[in-house]
Amino acid sequence: MDELRFDGRVAVISGAGRGLGRAYALLLASRGAKVVVNDNGSAILGEGADEGPAAQVVREIRDAGGEAVASVDSVASPEGAAAIVATALESFGRVDVLIHNAGNVRYGTLDEISIADFHSVLDVHLMGAFYLVRAAFPQMKAQGFGRVVLTSSIGGFYGNKACVNYAVSKSAMIGLSNVIALEGEAHNVRSNLILPGAMTRMADGLDTSQYPPLGPELVAPMVGWLAHEDCPLSGEALVAIGGRMARIDMLETQGVFQPEWTMEQVAARIDEISDPATYRNLGLNGYLTHLGSSFEMAKEGREKAAHAVR
Repeated sequence: MDELRFDGRVAVISGAGRGLGRAYALLLASRGAKVVVNDNGSAILGEGADEGPAAQVVREIRDAGGEAVASVDSVASPEGAAAIVATALESFGRVDVLIHNAGNVRYGTLDEISIADFHSVLDVHLMGAFYLVRAAFPQMKAQGFGRVVLTSSIGGFYGNKACVNYAVSKSAMIGLSNVIALEGEAHNVRSNLILPGAMTRMADGLDTSQYPPLGPELVAPMVGWLAHEDCPLSGEALVAIGGRMARIDMLETQGVFQPEWTMEQVAARIDEISDPATYRNLGLNGYLTHLGSSFEMAKEGREKAAHAVR
């Protein structure tokens, strides 16, 4: 197989000064991409700023013969996100790839977490993703090409204790990515989710003594593939953790129709309603497929009921 390259492409990567983002930046740059290394250098709680991490990655890329510029604007405001995309346009004339990886963490249980800590994580993970996409999407549409990779998490799909802010942010990425995929379909703009598992600063304080090797370099190839022009996927969620690659789908059962229901009937038929043997993936156009199949089931069910009465 020929080497997958990014020659002529421009990639904007948030949170690229350390950990996963750094691995993504180094990989794409090594394959020919011009990279905007965005990182405001904040502490893991999202406090403070340091230009050093982004500058260091830029030096690494340039020392290896690649092209890169640093951006230290914050993704947590529309102005900051717009400035990040503007850096790509001013430096390289376009933006082809957007990878939102920037993140912070503030733990707290449902009954203890402060409103400030809740919003702090949403501002970086979720709002940061929206602000970046809002700034880059018109450019991608105009040029007829774009690849977006947003960072979700198993915590967003399955939840996790004491980090509701993180779970809410990461689950919201599902809807955001799907809307990008739908609205970008006619413009060759594709969007997918990465659910990474790697040892980064966000694991500080956790007992990881029994974990297998979880280097960021084990995640980067999947992100590189999702960001590549040859990748046909859009509206999907892919997992990369410790050398394991997987895909996560949202599934819906066939369901059961009755023209009228009581609570007791729901209880009596819940096993049929939830039958895992009828699970199906409705795909990128699941919204319309869901409505269409529901309406069709209702129509057929009512026609059958009316025929039985005759």
